Amino acid sequence: MNEALVQLKSVNKHYGSLHVLKDINLEVGKGEVIILLGPSGSGKSTLCRTINRLETIDSGSISIDGKILPEEGKELANLRAEVGMVFQSFNLFAHKSILDNVTLGPRKVRGLSKTEAEEEAMALLRKVGVDSQAQKMPAQLSGGQQQRVAIARALAMRPKVMLFDEPTSALDPEMVNEVLDTMVNLAREGMTMIVVTHEMGFARRAADRIVFLANGEIVEQATPDEFFSNPKSDRAKDFLGKILNH
Repeated sequence: MNEALVQLKSVNKHYGSLHVLKDINLEVGKGEVIILLGPSGSGKSTLCRTINRLETIDSGSISIDGKILPEEGKELANLRAEVGMVFQSFNLFAHKSILDNVTLGPRKVRGLSKTEAEEEAMALLRKVGVDSQAQKMPAQLSGGQQQRVAIARALAMRPKVMLFDEPTSALDPEMVNEVLDTMVNLAREGMTMIVVTHEMGFARRAADRIVFLANGEIVEQATPDEFFSNPKSDRAKDFLGKILNH
């Protein structure tokens, strides 16, 4: 295990009387790809979203690269810039071109000049395979292309860790693989990634470690080989039985 880049200690989260995260302890090493699996309502997305404070926590601590996530203010903004996030919906700015979508953050937050930001953005758009679409508006792109732009936009901030919250669940089936392939390439290049997904083939291919949640708790953690061929808990066996037999 490399040094922990992301560390959650005794994290608890409630929505009213619902206890959605129960005493979560998790360490993610530099360059590690963690995939969060579990039934609907198990807390995967909430866990993912606490790591950049899109969701607040009730107790415990979360640190990124040794720094505890502050609750608000400029320090939170700075730390958040180190955490890239890709959601189900692409959240691109509809009235800006693809290139502008990707350069906005680096210019505003990282203080890059227009030229620098555009050079970097074009390199990232090339990397995710949509550089030919740079001058178009988001609505002119397919869902799969938009999601790859969203990945490029997150990478443009030079994050230390990338969070993916079901990045392919809103896509038509034929577009899913182009996004997953982009993510596999990122993983191979050593990007630290925490991914919530229902794509089991991707989980097998890209994960260093599967973290399985149920009812807001981490039930088991294992390599993909171990998890898929020999799950330890009844919860995981039940979950895999339901999804792998379809």
